[in-house]
Amino acid sequence: MKETWRWFGPEDPVLLDHVKQAGATGIVSALHHIYRGEAWSREEVLKRKSLIEAAGLVWSVVESIPVHNSIKLQKGPFRKFTDAWKDSLAAIASAGVKTVCYNFMPVVDWTRTDLRWQLPSTGYALRFDVLDFTAYDLFLLRRPGAELQHSSDRIAQAQARYESMSESRRNDLERTIIAGLPGAEASHTRSDMWKLLEEYQGVSADDLRVHLVAFLREVVPVAEELDIRLAIHPDDPPWSLFGLPRVVSTAEDVRAIFDGVDSASNGLTFCVGSFGARADNDLLAMIDEFAPRIHFAHLRQVARESDGSFYEADHLRGSSDMVGVIQALLKEEARRKEQDRPNYEIPMRPDHGHLLADDIARTVNPGYSLIGRLKGLAELRGVIEGLQYGSRAQ
Repeated sequence: MKETWRWFGPEDPVLLDHVKQAGATGIVSALHHIYRGEAWSREEVLKRKSLIEAAGLVWSVVESIPVHNSIKLQKGPFRKFTDAWKDSLAAIASAGVKTVCYNFMPVVDWTRTDLRWQLPSTGYALRFDVLDFTAYDLFLLRRPGAELQHSSDRIAQAQARYESMSESRRNDLERTIIAGLPGAEASHTRSDMWKLLEEYQGVSADDLRVHLVAFLREVVPVAEELDIRLAIHPDDPPWSLFGLPRVVSTAEDVRAIFDGVDSASNGLTFCVGSFGARADNDLLAMIDEFAPRIHFAHLRQVARESDGSFYEADHLRGSSDMVGVIQALLKEEARRKEQDRPNYEIPMRPDHGHLLADDIARTVNPGYSLIGRLKGLAELRGVIEGLQYGSRAQ
């Protein structure tokens, strides 16, 4: 597997030299300063490429090109922004980048409730706490109709949690949930949220799925012409938030996306942590079914709790069989290599490392500190080397 590392550009506190020290050779990046849906220019893309290559690294994956809200709703200026997305693909192709990760989550991107949840090790992890989220939805955001989507027991527990929070914690919770985490497509205020949620009134999961397939029917032929592999990222977490539909959460969802546009360019980012947050997702069965269309892998781990909460666990210890996942992905790589495919390697990156050691006192992007990801990459690399050695020895 090709070892890659997410880098947020020149403002990232983790330097490209640090990436080389970690041993990764590929970079996963995007033009995060262009996130309103406008097209990326060839000049800006090549500028980013030159920075990466000057450090002796390769830009392996774009993550992500933002999908404008009008596209998800298929109304307003959605055709203009769909054309801009196609233009961005062309600019990316001019830089020789062949894999593009993107997501189709409405309003909020990946979501957590705590960015510094202390572990027994004294390090810190990202966490999604169901009661904290429910407390925000009901008592801070005060979303109309929210009480209809939670059980009476959950509401009572969330109210007790809310009443126990200091004003500082309440403010921090709001910033964490809606102000935008690293790589998110947008940052919201409470008033923004109300307006956006209103736009999605009456939009069902079936509607959103139809809109996604319509978008793919527009952009996949362009990707095919440019020899680009699109890789949709699963919802994170993989269930409805704020009553909004989410349509990349289960095997059934992925099946519908692939059936909607049957093309090798219409592929998947297999995120172990996102899919693994649901106990009903059989990750190994999903890899077995979708392997030819897996173009990118996020190898991160979560530990699930009984109420649906989860936290980012050590890369090899959590609720999912990470070793089994890697073994299945290596099997797919071997199949591709036997077919003499030049792009047989699946790029992977260690995702959402813990905040450890000296990084605790430093300014870092939550989930994207240096030491925690370096530790995760080393562990994953050891598994890969061990499985490949065992395969050669047989």
